[in-house]
Amino acid sequence: MCLLVTDRKRGVDPWFVLTGDTLFVGAVGRPDLPGRARENAAELYTSLHEKLLTLPGDLEIYPGHFSGSVCGAGLSGRPTSTIAFERRWNPMLSLDCDAFIEALADVPAKPDEMEQILAFNRGQAAMKVQA
Repeated sequence: MCLLVTDRKRGVDPWFVLTGDTLFVGAVGRPDLPGRARENAAELYTSLHEKLLTLPGDLEIYPGHFSGSVCGAGLSGRPTSTIAFERRWNPMLSLDCDAFIEALADVPAKPDEMEQILAFNRGQAAMKVQA
């Protein structure tokens, strides 16, 4: 999910977009965490190319993760970017749909505690903190 933010006091143009787990700086989200990796990769490709990349180039993006996260491969350490910078430099965005899906098949392994994290996010379990 992405949120396009506009400050109506400043004008009608969007101010920035929170790209969550969809578009990162230098990478894209991984489609395998909820399952159905290939189908999700195709949907991610469509969302990126038909929605996010149609936004103005100077629009700032604020992704949900950056370097060090296992939520994507090749994430930059930069916490923000712009649509134009990602269009030009993000290697995943220059791939056609089939190549994009194949490239996303090579992502880091899921975290060991993935099922516990998902259950916590769904409100089904308490998070266990390791000392």
